[in-house]
Amino acid sequence: MSEAFYTEEHKMFRESVRKFCEEEIVPHHAEWEKAGQVPKALWLKAGENGFLCFDAPEEYGGLGIKDFRYNMILAEELIRVGASGPGFSLQNDIILPYILNYATEAQKAKYLPKMVSGELIVSIAMTEPNTGSDLQGIQTSAVRVGDSYVINGQKTFITNGIMSDLVIVVAKTDPNAGAAGTSLILVEKDRPGFAPPRKLEKMGMHAQDTAELFMENVEVPVENLLGSEGHGFLYLMTQLPQERASIGAIAIAACESALEMTIKYCQERTAFGRPIGKFQANRFKLAEMKTEIEIGRVFLNDCVRLLNEGNLSTERAAMLKWWTTELQKRVIDQCVQLHGGYGYMAEYPICKAYTDSRGQTIYAGTTEIMKEIIGRAMGF
Repeated sequence: MSEAFYTEEHKMFRESVRKFCEEEIVPHHAEWEKAGQVPKALWLKAGENGFLCFDAPEEYGGLGIKDFRYNMILAEELIRVGASGPGFSLQNDIILPYILNYATEAQKAKYLPKMVSGELIVSIAMTEPNTGSDLQGIQTSAVRVGDSYVINGQKTFITNGIMSDLVIVVAKTDPNAGAAGTSLILVEKDRPGFAPPRKLEKMGMHAQDTAELFMENVEVPVENLLGSEGHGFLYLMTQLPQERASIGAIAIAACESALEMTIKYCQERTAFGRPIGKFQANRFKLAEMKTEIEIGRVFLNDCVRLLNEGNLSTERAAMLKWWTTELQKRVIDQCVQLHGGYGYMAEYPICKAYTDSRGQTIYAGTTEIMKEIIGRAMGF
């Protein structure tokens, strides 16, 4: 990582996160992988240590820090120990901006303190079984009936879908208005008609729950509308650059971690009387990965600089998302190859890194959708 990018305050924060990971996560993550989720108690401990919702104003219990570098550090340290289970980045990087920017004062007072403390876990439900990246095509409906919305629909691939207490549901409040008929509604999962989520089994990231959600005639008061009715699609498009920057940060951290463990392996593993890193083919491959990862890190840091300034464009975030995640997939695949047969063994961290990485080019917009965004921005 680029140490010059971080201040002394960032480095102190990193030390705190690293200690937390070593003490509270590393000893237990393997059992969480088997269980399929992390305990809610971990969220409370993260909240106690100030690792949740840094941006939240102090009056709601937060630190009032608007600096995405802190978010990056948390992601980097979790990746460093292979902790793909804790879904903290979803709450910090993706959910929080919706509450900060679009919630009413009453909603902020109700939800933010508990989000900061870890008492309240929030997920966001965009994707549907027949609607992936095409958010304009969602079918979940929210019909206004008096002073309530009645919600019907199904959502899938929802991160933290099992553990969350509250869901930001993307729904159509006007099915005839296209994108302008989309709204965001806060839905508590204990409401009648909100069925128990169905846990989805994934290739990797086994400790991070992913779920399918079912809502049948779920009634919520109109006060649960997030922002203005019909502005949901605009809100989603506005916040997606930060979500994609978050994924880019995870991707580069994963590349750096995989290369580090592979260099160590290539120094220790011998063949024909010498370390395998001494063979030119392997040495060249390591050199290529080191170079590409450094290029990705420089681009990521520049995008985060723009994000902190409020100037990260949709197309630049799309560039970051597709390039870094494709790099992650390619680098970790090469690292597995350099580990040989041991790379295929589940007991080796590089094996877990491989399966954990595969979803990165898919969620938050596939590589193909990212290229489509960039192409349209070029006038095509």
